[in-house]
Amino acid sequence: MDIKIGLADSPRELVIKLPEGQDDVLSTVEQAISGGQPTLKLEDAKGQRYLIRTERIVYVEQGTAAARTVGFMR
Repeated sequence: MDIKIGLADSPRELVIKLPEGQDDVLSTVEQAISGGQPTLKLEDAKGQRYLIRTERIVYVEQGTAAARTVGFMR
C-alpha cells in the first residue's frame, strides 16, 4: 500500500510503500499530529526508515492495497 505525504514549502510529495497489514497508518499519523509529537516515524516495505516533522505535514493520502490489473479482461 502506498501513502503520499504533502509537505509545506515542497513542490514534491513524499511517497512511501508500506508493508502489507498497515491499514491503521492514517490513525498513526493523526495521533502524531493531534498529540503534539514533533516527529512521525514510518518504515517502508524495504526497511528504510523515515522521520518526518509533523508541523510540516500538509496532507496525507492513503492508496489502496489492491493490485491493479493490466491487459484485457474477459
